[in-house]
Amino acid sequence: MGSSETMKENDYLMLKDLKLEIQENNDSATRGFAVCFWLYLQTCTSFPSILLHHQVNTDGTCSVPFLGLNEKKKLMLFPLSFLHQEAPSPGDQSWIENTCASSKTEFPLKKWVHVGCEVSVDFVRLYTNGALVGVKPLSSALNRDSHLNGPGLVSLSSTHGEAAGSYEIQGYVHGVEILSPTSPLKNYYLKDPPLQLSIDESSASDIDEEFDGVWGIASCRRNFSLDVILLDAIGQPVNKDVEVVASLLYADNEAPVEKPIDAEAPLLTSYDGIEFASWDRPSKLINGRASFKLKISQLSSKCDNKLFCLGFEIPDLGKYPFFRAISHPIRCISRHRYPRASPSTWKHQTSSMHLLNSSQSFGMGEESSDIPQNTVSAEKQSPSSKRIKLAQEKPLALGRAEKCSSGSESSEAGISKSCSISSSEAPFSDSAIFRYCLEGLSERSLMLKEIAKVASEQELVNFAEQVSLYSGCFHHRHQIGMSKGLIENGNKAWNSVSEKNKQVLWDNLSSEIEEEFKKISCCSTRYLSVEDLELLRKIAGCQEVVKRENFERLWSWLYPVAFTLSQEWVKVVWDSVLPKWIEGFITKEEAEASLQGPNGLQDPGTFVLRFPTSRSWPHPDAGNLVVTYVGSDYNIHHKLLSLDLINSSGAKERNVKPLKEMLLEEPELSRLGRIKRTF
Repeated sequence: MGSSETMKENDYLMLKDLKLEIQENNDSATRGFAVCFWLYLQTCTSFPSILLHHQVNTDGTCSVPFLGLNEKKKLMLFPLSFLHQEAPSPGDQSWIENTCASSKTEFPLKKWVHVGCEVSVDFVRLYTNGALVGVKPLSSALNRDSHLNGPGLVSLSSTHGEAAGSYEIQGYVHGVEILSPTSPLKNYYLKDPPLQLSIDESSASDIDEEFDGVWGIASCRRNFSLDVILLDAIGQPVNKDVEVVASLLYADNEAPVEKPIDAEAPLLTSYDGIEFASWDRPSKLINGRASFKLKISQLSSKCDNKLFCLGFEIPDLGKYPFFRAISHPIRCISRHRYPRASPSTWKHQTSSMHLLNSSQSFGMGEESSDIPQNTVSAEKQSPSSKRIKLAQEKPLALGRAEKCSSGSESSEAGISKSCSISSSEAPFSDSAIFRYCLEGLSERSLMLKEIAKVASEQELVNFAEQVSLYSGCFHHRHQIGMSKGLIENGNKAWNSVSEKNKQVLWDNLSSEIEEEFKKISCCSTRYLSVEDLELLRKIAGCQEVVKRENFERLWSWLYPVAFTLSQEWVKVVWDSVLPKWIEGFITKEEAEASLQGPNGLQDPGTFVLRFPTSRSWPHPDAGNLVVTYVGSDYNIHHKLLSLDLINSSGAKERNVKPLKEMLLEEPELSRLGRIKRTF
C-alpha cells in the first residue's frame, strides 16, 4: 500500500494541490484500497461537481470521476474502471447518472467533515465522520479486461488546480490516510482531528439581535462582550498558546474598516478599564477560549450605511479560513437615537391586558434591547432605517400594574411618593446602583452573585426598585428578584452531582437538571424531552464532559424559563398536550422552519411559541416567551411577550386571563402551528 508524498502529518493542504498515488494489493481476493481524510469546503460555486478524479492513463490524459457532489450537494463515490463494470468511461459527460454510493444529506460548507472511501472488487462504501452513509454493490470487471487484472497504481487528484484553470471549488484537506480495504475507517475519525475557530454566540453580552438577523450595537454605549473558541473537528476545546486578533470589517466584502484620520481605531478592546486599538491588544487563548470586551467607534451612517462584521483570526496558525471566524452582520447606530424613558414616562402607562398595543405597551420583539419601545416611535425617523422600521412595529406585551401614582399627579410628586426608596430600605450605595445600570450582562451577573450572598429577599426587591428608578427600565426588577433562588438552587444542583470535582459527565448532570426543572417549574406532568436536553447542552456549549462554566451558562438560561412556567397561567399552556401550545425548547431557526408549508409560508396568523435561546439571566428578557408568526405581509415576525409585566407590583392580585385566550384575541394571531424538530 502506497502513500502520498505531498502530505505530511498535521499539514493543511489545499484541495487543488492534493495528489495521491496508491499501490494496490497483489492478492486478487482483496483487490482494492481505502483512503480517508478530513475535508473542508470553503466555496463550491457549481453543482454537480467533481472533487477527485481517477487517472485512467499514467500520462494523465484520461480520467474518470472518483469523488464528487451531485446537484443536491450530496457526496458521491464512483466505481473504478479496472475493478467494476459499472464504472463511468473516460470522456463520458453523463457521469452524474452512473452507479455510485451517495450520502443522504447535504455536504456542509465551512465545516470539517471526515470522508472515508472504501473500494473493493464487489462494492464501494462511503463514510462521513466515522459512519457508513452510502454503499453500492458492483460487478467485478477483473475477468473482462485481462490487461487490467494485475495490481496497479491508482492515481487520484483534484481537477481544480491551476492547470485546469478552474477555481469553482476552494477546499482544504487534512490527515490523509491510505489503507488496505479491510481497515476500519471509523477508527480514523478520532485520529488527529483538524482545528477550527468559531464564535461562541451564547457568550454574547449587550448585543441586540434584530429582525433580519443583523446584530444591533450602539456605538457610544457600554462595551459588549464576545468569546471565540478553538475546537477540534469533533467539538473538543484545544489548548494552544496562541493569540486571537479582533478586527472590524465590512460585511459585504470582509474588507477592513478604515481608520478615520485623527480619530479612534474603528474597533476598541478594553483591558483593566483601558481601551486599546483591537489590533494592538490580541486576546490569548485559555483552555481553548479567548474573551473580548469590545466597542465599535465607527457608525454605519458614516460609512455609506454599510453593515459591519467582526473578524477574529489566529495569525500564528496561518492564513486559513478555518482559523478565521466572522460574526453576523452588524448595524452600528448612535445611542442618542434611542433615548431611555425617564420614570415619569413609564409610570403613567395603562395596565391593559392586550398583547398588541402600540401606544401603551412595553413588550418588545426579541431583537430589541431593554429600551421602552414607545419612546422610539415618538422620534422623527428616517424611512430607510431597518432598525427604526422594526421599532415601529406593534409590539406584543402583557399589561402591568404599577404602584406609582396616577396620571393626575406631577412626575416629580409621583416619583417621590411612590417610587423612591428610603435609605433604611436600601443599604446599597448610589455608586453600586449606577454601576449596575451602566454595566454589561457579565458584570451585572457578578454583582448579583455577590449581593445575593448577603442580601435578604426584601433587600433585593429594594435594590431592583432603585435600579428601575435610575435606569428608567422597570423590567430589570424580575431578574434581580430571582437572583437569590437562581444562585442557591444552581449551587445545590451542581454540588449534588460534581462531588467537589471540577467537571462532570453530561449523562449524570442531565438527570439532575430535569429534577430541578420540575421542582422550580412545579410541572410534574411533563418531562424534558431528548430534544430539550440536547438544546440545553448546546446552550451550555459542552459535549460529554461539563465544566462549571458550562453549567452556569445553561442554568442562567433554564432557571428563568422554569420560573416563568411556575406561574399557573403559563404552566397550563406548557402542560397542554393536545394541542401542544409550547412544543419544547426550540431554536429560532426551528420555529421559522415550522411555519414553512409545501408551497411556501403557511397562512397569515399561524404562530408558534418559544423561549429565546439568546436571552439568559440577568438579561431583562430572560425566561420570557416569543411568538413567531406569519404576518399579513407573508413575512415571519418575532415578538416578545413581556411576562415580567405580570410580576410587577400589584399584578399578582389581578384576575389574569389564560394565555391561550389572550393570544387568540390578537388580530395577527389566529392558528397554532406545529414544530418540526431538527434533532
